[in-house]
Amino acid sequence: MQLYSYFRSSAAYRVRIALNLKGLSYEYLGVHLLKNGGEQLSDSYRELNPAALVPTLVDGDVALGQSMAIIEYLDETHPDPALLPADPVGRARVRAIAQTIACDTHPLNNLRVLKYLKRELKIDDAAKDAWYRHWVDLGLGAVESLLANSPATGKFCHGDTPGLADLCLVPQVYNARRLECDLSAMPNVVRIDAACRELQAFDLAAPDKQPDSE
Repeated sequence: MQLYSYFRSSAAYRVRIALNLKGLSYEYLGVHLLKNGGEQLSDSYRELNPAALVPTLVDGDVALGQSMAIIEYLDETHPDPALLPADPVGRARVRAIAQTIACDTHPLNNLRVLKYLKRELKIDDAAKDAWYRHWVDLGLGAVESLLANSPATGKFCHGDTPGLADLCLVPQVYNARRLECDLSAMPNVVRIDAACRELQAFDLAAPDKQPDSE
């Protein structure tokens, strides 16, 4: 398999963790989102991923975009260890936590959104960073409530085994810290992030461990 990735992309980070947890080897192909006008915008890359986003996973003749779709594809084609619980209620809960991050929080702070705010709407850096922190606070605050108010929360987001929700949580917390967001009111988020990062699969997926890290 080949993974087209950018070291600091939250979405690519999720997929790297999933591949590592599954014990799957892959070739890392860096796509720099800032250099050369954005390498994701090149014609050759758009042929693989018309959305011009990372990540893209190539598995044989199949090219897949969208991190959540890629992760569920990996879970279906390589089911051990499972990234979703066996029971319907558990799966729904894990997806709700994951999508609170992947659908409600991360897209508002995606690089192309931040670039649009700055370049097109002429928002200065201070206002852009305030925008970022606002949506992180709302999104991770909601995740904290989901974690704090459920007996299903364990060492990780759901029980004592890392899964889909944790794959989304750790990259979002990484970026929250990079933008100096206040996480002091989110003890479960902080605790679970720390537990995940102790695992080799998460550690090896970290942005500073990638070949295109800078």
